[in-house]
Amino acid sequence: MATEQLNGFVLHRRAYRETSFLINFFTMENGKVSAIVKGARGAKSDKKSMLQPFQPLLVAVSGRFELKNLQQVESTGAMLRLSGQALYCALYLNEVLNRVLADDIPHPEIFALYQQSLHALVSSKHFEPILRSFELGLLDALGYGIDLTHDADTGQPLAESGYYRIQAELGCIYQGDIRLSGSFLGSSLLKVASEYWDAESLQVAKIITRKALGELLGSKPLMSRELFKQTHFRSKGREL
Repeated sequence: MATEQLNGFVLHRRAYRETSFLINFFTMENGKVSAIVKGARGAKSDKKSMLQPFQPLLVAVSGRFELKNLQQVESTGAMLRLSGQALYCALYLNEVLNRVLADDIPHPEIFALYQQSLHALVSSKHFEPILRSFELGLLDALGYGIDLTHDADTGQPLAESGYYRIQAELGCIYQGDIRLSGSFLGSSLLKVASEYWDAESLQVAKIITRKALGELLGSKPLMSRELFKQTHFRSKGREL
């Protein structure tokens, strides 16, 4: 049976039977790949410490079906050092990808976006722009992106002083020059489209991406978001 060599990261790991793990990897070559790691929970296993999130890996998997068997694993670089708020944000990225990606469908552009976002979380103290850019890029790559620069009815560029509502599968629909419930100012939408981040555009982007991703994620709450709320960051009025 052919063995595939894949570069990737652990998205999710859970116990499987008595001594094994079931791991979802996100790989550059094959997208999300699910594999059983036999005996990895045993005291003598050298794989357990390596199979952690945010550790770049080269994994060898085999199997003809969606659930593979992990044959080998090795590190291809240092584990990304994430702590505090950055760690919660990175866990959020992992959980979203694990929920929205189907198995064995390559997404090289999303993989590149994921790597870029992780490295940005390591080096930056401003996490919200990283999350919003990731969400917008993910939606675009999956075919659920929204044109935030043109009126869906007329094809004309958005008027900065006009107000628009966003309609699923269509885009921005002009509402008039007076703000109505659920509408967004054209200048704010243009900021989001260009990823010009300030307090206003970050808030608008959060509303848009949360609704769009909600359609893909379903009603089950995100554990990373719930964990984030339970930390001291909640007292600062922040959320993922």
